[in-house]
Formats: sequence, C-alpha cells, structure tokens
Amino acid sequence: MDIPQPLFDTLHELEASSYDANLENIFANDFFHVKQFLYSYRGSEATFNAYRRELERFLHWGALVAEKRLTEIKRLDIEQYIEFCQKPPGCWIGTKNVARFITKNGVRVPNPMWRPFVVRVNKTAYIQGKQASINEYNLSQKALQALFAVLGSFYNYLIQEEYIDFNPVAQIRQKSKYIRKTQGQTIIRRLTELQWQYVIETAELLADQDPDQHERTLFIMNALYGMYLRISELAASERWVPEMSDFFRDMDGNWWFKTVGKGNKERNITVSDAMLASLKRYRQSLSLSPLPVVGETMPLIYRQRGRGAINSTRQIRLIVQNCFNVAITRMQQDTFHEEAEQLKAATVHWLRHTGISDDVKIRPREHVRDDAGHGSSAITDRYIDVELRARHASGKKKKINPGN
Repeated sequence: MDIPQPLFDTLHELEASSYDANLENIFANDFFHVKQFLYSYRGSEATFNAYRRELERFLHWGALVAEKRLTEIKRLDIEQYIEFCQKPPGCWIGTKNVARFITKNGVRVPNPMWRPFVVRVNKTAYIQGKQASINEYNLSQKALQALFAVLGSFYNYLIQEEYIDFNPVAQIRQKSKYIRKTQGQTIIRRLTELQWQYVIETAELLADQDPDQHERTLFIMNALYGMYLRISELAASERWVPEMSDFFRDMDGNWWFKTVGKGNKERNITVSDAMLASLKRYRQSLSLSPLPVVGETMPLIYRQRGRGAINSTRQIRLIVQNCFNVAITRMQQDTFHEEAEQLKAATVHWLRHTGISDDVKIRPREHVRDDAGHGSSAITDRYIDVELRARHASGKKKKINPGN
C-alpha cells in the first residue's frame, strides 16, 4: 500500500501554495473543497490543525483505499473508514510527531517521515524509557468523537456549497457502537493539595535562587493556576499577543486580565489580590513599575534571549515541566514517594483544572464559569466533586464477605 504524503502545510503556508505536486493520487475537486473549508478556520490555529489532521486522513483514505470521490461516499463507506482508522496499516502509522513539510533549497517539500496516524506513549511511560510502537496503536474514544464531529461539520459545509446533496455521517444512526457513553461524573485530572503546595513552593524557591531565569517561571505558574489560563492564552500567536496592559483596573478600582481563548472569544478574568501581588513581583524583577499602565505594549511573557514575546507553547511547557521535575525531587526527598510518582503524569493543563477545582469550592460557580471561559455551567459542574466524595465515602466500607 502506498505511503501517504502530507497535503496541507501550516496555515501561513496554506495561503501561499496549493501543493499540486501532491495531487497525483488525490481528486483535485475534493482537495480544493477541503482546502477552502480549512481556510475558513484561519481565525483559530488550534481548530485549523485539528480539522486538517482529520480531513487529511479522510482524503488519503478516499483516494488510496476506497478510490472514491467525496460525492461518491455513502454511509457504509463512512463506517468502513471508521474501522480503517481503528486499525490502519503499519506504513500509515508513525511513532513521533513531525512537521508535515520541510524547507529544502528554499522550497517547501513533503516530509518523508510524516504519517497520518501517530502512536504515543503516556508521559509517565516515556519518562521510564518506554518507546512508542506501531503495534500498540489505538484510536481513543476522544479521537473517535473528533472524527465524527469534523466529518459531520465538513459534509454540512459541502451541502451548503452545493457540492453534495446529503451528509453520510448524519445517516449513521447507531454511533453508540463506536463511541462509548460515560455514566456519571468525569474525573478531572488535577494536582492534589500536597502536590500543588510543593509545586508552587518550588517555583518560589527557584525564583529566589535565580531571579533572572525563574521569576518568569513563578509568574507563569501563578497565572496558570490563579487565573485558570490555558497555555495558548499565555503564548503569543497571530491572533493574540498577551501584553502587560492586558491587566487593567476598572472604575471601581478592581483589577482584571483580558485574554482571548478558545473559539477566538475574548473574556475578562478576575485578578485576585494574590495574583496582583504576583504581577507586581514579576514586574519589579524586570525593573518595571509595580503595575502596568494603559497602552503598555511590553509582552507579558518575554523570551529569555532576545526580545519579544514567547510564541511557542512548547517553550512554556518546558518551563512548567522543569518546575514539576524539581518539585518531584523535593517530594521524593521528603518521602512522599506515591504523590511524587503521580505528579510525573501531570501536564500544564492540570494547573488550570486545579485552579478551577479549588475555586469552585468557595466561589459561586457562575463566577468561576465566566473566569474560566466555560460555555455553560454544566462544564463548570464537572469540577464540583462533592457528590463523588460522598458516593465513595458511602461505599468505602461495604463488605464483600459478611463474615469478616
């Protein structure tokens, strides 16, 4: 079976090139409509990337496996595609994420190492030295849900463009045979109180020991937890560059932080007294006035070398992970081995989850909802674990052997 080549580069490069050289086995009209659909999401790079991944796979399958155009695909074909995604051929699976295109002699060309599917090991296993293997590829429930959502949205777009007359994804009546439903409350991944105490104390120790490097670390940790920020809300992008003046005071003297989050939605976040103190400390380490003024354009998170804002979420992840690693070592030295081992699995996003979970215990959920940028209170309710605690407490001492 042919090894697919990448079709769509980054959003910036997509605007400049059609990659006609890669259309040898792809139907040109289908490619054109996918490209136009993807370009319509140019306002959100994260959404563009997610949709690109799903539709690139689908185009390759249609051209190389089913040998059918988009207009020829029916409900049964979609079901066959889902089964294909659950067990793709080994030559379609990679063991690491790589760039789709690389620059060679000044020209963007397909990366021969790229594959439509990627198998990963979890963070803890990776730290322990486990290597990814294509034999362990598994399409997760989350990935299946994304597949249905993206293809369904794409076919609705094609109907609006009058390219097709029906949506084959919508004709699948029993999606439950592919997607499991979850009963009860979802477990939110977050730090325990002890883990967070060690993490924030570690950030403070690092800042005291090496202010030039780690005052930034301390501020990042405070912002991710204290304002529930997503990592993408700290890094600069084409649609948003966080600046110092995004912290602002209203007519009542209250401080807020303005950000742009998922869906390109702008929101204002409550700035607590503790967060304001963190901002002052951070700014003073940069030889700035304690608080920003209107119109101040200095980047909020600056690069360690050179000028300008950090525009790489990867770099922020590395900063946070370094803090986690030092905290893990400190916990092990203090004999909290189990908590330290669990902390190895933590990601940056756990800090947002932890901040929301801790605040929803003491603040009105509507206030937490708006600060977090949740679309509904139902999402915020997932962080309220009173029912889970009560359910576990009532079942903790039930007996299996009545005689014991």
